[in-house]
Amino acid sequence: MRWELRVASYAVCVRENRVNASPEILLARWVAADGRRLWTLPGGGMEPGEDPYDTVIREVAEETGYEAEPTSLLGTDSIRREHSRMGTRSAFHGLRLVYEAAITGGSLRNEENGSTDLAAWHPVTAIAELPHVELVEVGMRLWRERPAVGRVPRET
Repeated sequence: MRWELRVASYAVCVRENRVNASPEILLARWVAADGRRLWTLPGGGMEPGEDPYDTVIREVAEETGYEAEPTSLLGTDSIRREHSRMGTRSAFHGLRLVYEAAITGGSLRNEENGSTDLAAWHPVTAIAELPHVELVEVGMRLWRERPAVGRVPRET
């Protein structure tokens, strides 16, 4: 079986809402190959030779228009999936580094010609109601729990 490894960096950017003091999280809407649109943490794959810290800064800027400064490494998440295409089985392994980041500049805008089509702040309390990828839940757990080992167990 052929394995594909993808290393990526993502940001959990949370701010206090100035109107009602409820925290908000910055999310980007990912467009899947099948046309589904799901909210995710801003971030993405490392370029060859790129440092993961620099990856998260670049990806936040590309997907949201904001300048971000990573303030802490919250942890990692590892996913594995198998699929079959045209009779060939292959497996995917994603290693995701999740940073907490502060917005330091720029202005909110949508990515053009990328893997996401919208960027927006959402109330943290509304995440469950949004169509989103599992990484959003993982990122929020890492942010809330701050586990010493940098990993939260997957819920079954």
